Amino acid sequence: MHIKKSKLALVITDGVGFRNFILSDFLTHANTIFDEVVILSCLPKKVYATHTHLRVVELAVFEERFKTWFFRKAKEIAHLKLNAKNNFGILDNLQANHSKLKTPRGYATRFIYKLTALCHSEACIQMFQKFQNYTFKNHQITEAYRAILNDEEFSMLFFTHQRPPYIAPLVYAAQKQKLKTVAFIFSWDNLASKGRMASNFDYYLVWSDLMKQDLLQFYRAITEKQIAVVGTPQFVPYVMEDYQVLKSEFLKTFDLDEHLKTICFSCGDISTSKNDELYIETIAEAIQNKTIAPVNFIVRTSPAEDPVRFEGLVKQYPFIKWHFPKWKQVRPKHQESWSQRIPTIEDVKQLRALLEYCDLNINMLSTMSLDFMMFNKPVVNPVFGNTENGLYNDQRFLGYAHIEHLVHSKATKIVKNKTALLTAISQYLVHDNDAVCRQEFIKQQVGVPLKQTNEVLVNSMKQWL
Repeated sequence: MHIKKSKLALVITDGVGFRNFILSDFLTHANTIFDEVVILSCLPKKVYATHTHLRVVELAVFEERFKTWFFRKAKEIAHLKLNAKNNFGILDNLQANHSKLKTPRGYATRFIYKLTALCHSEACIQMFQKFQNYTFKNHQITEAYRAILNDEEFSMLFFTHQRPPYIAPLVYAAQKQKLKTVAFIFSWDNLASKGRMASNFDYYLVWSDLMKQDLLQFYRAITEKQIAVVGTPQFVPYVMEDYQVLKSEFLKTFDLDEHLKTICFSCGDISTSKNDELYIETIAEAIQNKTIAPVNFIVRTSPAEDPVRFEGLVKQYPFIKWHFPKWKQVRPKHQESWSQRIPTIEDVKQLRALLEYCDLNINMLSTMSLDFMMFNKPVVNPVFGNTENGLYNDQRFLGYAHIEHLVHSKATKIVKNKTALLTAISQYLVHDNDAVCRQEFIKQQVGVPLKQTNEVLVNSMKQWL
C-alpha cells in the first residue's frame, strides 16, 4: 500500500518572512515533522544559498492588471467599510485610501467607494473575491503556478504573510487543485487596522488569543476550528544561541562608552513616522545641553527605506551612533520594492545586541516596542503631532485598536511633548517600575513562549493535513 508523504510548500513572500522563517529555527522543526519541505520563493533563489540546503523554486513575479486591482480594491474597501464602526484605525485607513487623482485608478477608486457604500456585506466581499479570482483563470502566471503544483504534489501550502497582493494567483491555483492553504498573520496590527487579506485560506495561524478574537471579529466566514494560536517566529532569533553577541563586542561595534547607559531610538518608515527627525533632534539637543544625564545615543533606521532623510542629523550631531540596518535590496524593480529587502545574519546579531544591551528604547509606536520588551527593556513612545500644532498627526495612532491595548497596559510611557519625553527618559534611566506591565503585555500579544513557537507552529499545521 502506497502511503503519500507529507510535503510542505513554504511560501516566502518577502524579506521579513525570510528573517522569520529562514533565519529562525522554523526549518529545523518543519524538516522533523514533514517528510519534505520545499521553498516557493517570491525572492530570488540565490538568497537562500548560504542558509539552507532545501530545494528552492523561484516564483515568477506577478504584475497586477487593472481588472485584478479593481476587484482587490473593491474587496478591501468593502472590508474597511464593514468594520469601520467603532474602529478608528480602520476608519483612518478607509479615509487614507480615498483618491483625488485624475487617473484611471483614481476615477476607479472613487467609483469603488460609491459601489461599496451599497455593497459591503461579507457576502459582497466574497463576491468581489470570486471576481478577483476569475481574473486569474486564464492568466499566464496562473498556468505557471499550476505547473509547479502539479509537478510537486504538495500536501499543503504555507503562506508566511497573508496580505501581499502578488500571492493571490498562487492561492487561487492551489485552491483549484484542492490543496490545503495556511496563512500566518504577519504582524500585530494587520487585523485590527489594515485592509483585507490577499485571499481566503483554509487555515490561519495567529500570535495570541487576542489576535484569534480579532480574526473571528473581522472575518465573519472564518470559524474557530480553522485557527491555531502559535505565537510568532518574528522574535525567535532572540532566544537562539546563533545570534548572541558579547557585550564587549557590542560596545566595540558601536564605539560606546562602557561607563554610560545607552539609549536606542528606532525609526519607523517615512509613511507613518514623519516626526522621527524631531524626536531624534530633541534627544540629541538634551544630551548636548546636559538636560538629561550623559548617555550613549544610538539611532537605528527602518530597514524598509533608504536612510537619506537623516543625512542632516548625521552631520549636525556627530556624537550620535547610527545603525543603518544591513538589509540587501535583492530585486529593485518590483511593484513592492520594500518586500525585496532581506536581512543579513550580521544585522540580526546587531539588532539582538541592541535589544539586550541598550538600557532604554524610544520609538513612535512601532513593533520595535515589542522587540525591546522581549528583553524587558523600558520603552518610551513619543507622539507630538496632532491636528492643531502643525506636526504630522501621529497622536491619531493612539486610537488604533492594537495601540489602545498598549496604552491600557501601561507597558510603555507615551509622551506628547518635549518636556514629557525628557522627563520619561530621565525617570527610566534612574528607576524602572514598569517591568511587570511589560511582561503582562507580552503575554497578551504573544501567546506561546519563543523557544516553543516553531514547534507549536509546525505541529499545528501537521494536524490539518
